Amino acid sequence: MTQDDEATRTLQRWIEEEDRLRGRSGNEEFGVARPQQLANRSGLDILQAMLRGEWPSPPICRTLDFVLIAAEPNVTVFQGTPRFDHYNPLGSVHGGWVATLLDSAVGCAVQTTLAPGKAYTTIELKVNMVRAVTDGVRRVRAEGRLIHAGSRVATAEGRLVGPDGRLYAHASTTCLLFDAPQSAAV
Repeated sequence: MTQDDEATRTLQRWIEEEDRLRGRSGNEEFGVARPQQLANRSGLDILQAMLRGEWPSPPICRTLDFVLIAAEPNVTVFQGTPRFDHYNPLGSVHGGWVATLLDSAVGCAVQTTLAPGKAYTTIELKVNMVRAVTDGVRRVRAEGRLIHAGSRVATAEGRLVGPDGRLYAHASTTCLLFDAPQSAAV
């Protein structure tokens, strides 16, 4: 089997997996949770509920055409479809689109470690773009992996790759961990 054949098979598998996840409840729902809905759920439980179709995907996923593919302890995977709508004036996908996919992957890798009642926010994101993304790539995957989770700060790293295994960008993040706002205060 040639490298092109392998990349084609990987792309087909990625598209099938995405279609299955998007169609899990008949049509994909988008929304955000109220704090009281999150109060008794771990970060991993929230992400896995999204994968099961029990929880809506955040609206940014619709806007930028990406989807959560996997969430397990310390690791998350997002898949995106680069579109002409995402292009910058120079004729390739805007770096902000790439950064958003990577920020989602590395941030949610941190989220998988959160106990109920905990939250996080990104305080630093560093992205290295190593190859231009175009709509000819068809799909990319951003995989985030936890590096360290302390009581107040967590770090993670991520890679954005195509179905042929080519690296398009890599990132690192630092996140602040804190007690989630109480529902009465919101």
